[in-house]
Amino acid sequence: MSMSAQRAEVKYGISVPPHGEYADPRRLADLAKQAEDAGWDGFFIWDHLLFMRGYHGPIVDPWISLAAVAASTTSIRFGPMVTPLARRRPWKVAREAVTLDHLSGGRFILGVGLGYPRDSEFEDFGEEGDERIRAEKLDEALHIITGLWSGEPFSFHGSHFQVRECIFSPRPVQEPRIPIWVGGYWPNRRPFRRAARWDGIIPGRLSLERRKAWTPTMISPETYGEIISYVQQHRVAGQDFDFVIGGYTEGDRSDHDRLLVKSYADIGLTWWLENMHGFRGDLATMRKRLELGPPRYA
Repeated sequence: MSMSAQRAEVKYGISVPPHGEYADPRRLADLAKQAEDAGWDGFFIWDHLLFMRGYHGPIVDPWISLAAVAASTTSIRFGPMVTPLARRRPWKVAREAVTLDHLSGGRFILGVGLGYPRDSEFEDFGEEGDERIRAEKLDEALHIITGLWSGEPFSFHGSHFQVRECIFSPRPVQEPRIPIWVGGYWPNRRPFRRAARWDGIIPGRLSLERRKAWTPTMISPETYGEIISYVQQHRVAGQDFDFVIGGYTEGDRSDHDRLLVKSYADIGLTWWLENMHGFRGDLATMRKRLELGPPRYA
């Protein structure tokens, strides 16, 4: 797992959607290989079924695409950012995650959350959209997934899921298990208390401003510092933990890029995820940004 936030070296990843120009598993695998060759440390794919009401473009399954990513790379970390466990069967996710971990030699990271939006991702398919119920399912699913990963006899009887005693084999390659990063929307506190029990936090989400021109937005360093402080108050002593943020840089090695990343690194950031998507620019433009490499500040 990752180093703790204090004085940790920042790692750099790419975050891409599974839709639009990215809706091709071969293209996603090719982008991941390009990212690895350009010095990036991670490649992560959003997990959506319909993205949002009114969107009618192509979408590919992120998990199947991640298998292509695993087979096309050798060192880069990868995973879904994030998978809404409330609309998945946790035992299936447990099996898929371990398979990807073995396929990649221990490079898989599991990103989880409630999911967004509630209508097109849940209610339109007859799934429960209530956030409280989805949160209960998320917590139960995490308990089941990690229990099955143990390789020991495991059973579970919850309000939403039940598992008769069984043993899942093989165990993950990674020890003590596959890292779990949890998404959450600040200032809602519960997702951040949940994240503190696991291995990382991914705060916020892509903000689409309904203007003539799309404007990238990020959680400010001041607010991110509040998030880090809050999570650290609820962490288990000695537990390794990743503080992750999605952001935007030009890749021109400018002082602006370096100072931006450093402003987050100085307060405990461990992963910078460069958001690449159609709202920011077309695929050709995003490839050029990828090839310029991570916005390293030192």
